[in-house]
Amino acid sequence: MSESNPNQIEAAVLRANAEFYRAFSSGDYAAMSELWAKQAPVVCFHPGLPALIGRQAVLQSWERVLAEGPPFRMRCDHARAHVLADTAIVTGYEGTDDRPAHLAVTNLFMLEAGQWRMVHHHAGPLARAIGMPEPSRTVN
Repeated sequence: MSESNPNQIEAAVLRANAEFYRAFSSGDYAAMSELWAKQAPVVCFHPGLPALIGRQAVLQSWERVLAEGPPFRMRCDHARAHVLADTAIVTGYEGTDDRPAHLAVTNLFMLEAGQWRMVHHHAGPLARAIGMPEPSRTVN
């Protein structure tokens, strides 16, 4: 990773996070597979389901989800990156299309082979929806 400025590093993490939502929304399994860590352990919590542990289980779940093709655009509102050395935590709220966000999300990334790769995704329901952010603040 060539960035050394904290703002540049956070921006790179947020780009990786945005790539996750782009791959999800477009049904791009190859991009989703490339985004997940290949060496570090990975875990995924789909809303309302038990944890999926290990790259194979996680990617099999995404293969099924993406094969069905989401009939909506998934987005991450109010995304914030918190970088701790070679690990980054992104928090935000997931919403679909133009509806308010209805899921809280935590995505963890690790720097692996010079790229920010996802190692953990956890999305769960909110007690109430979160309003839409200003257009310039949304990370897609």
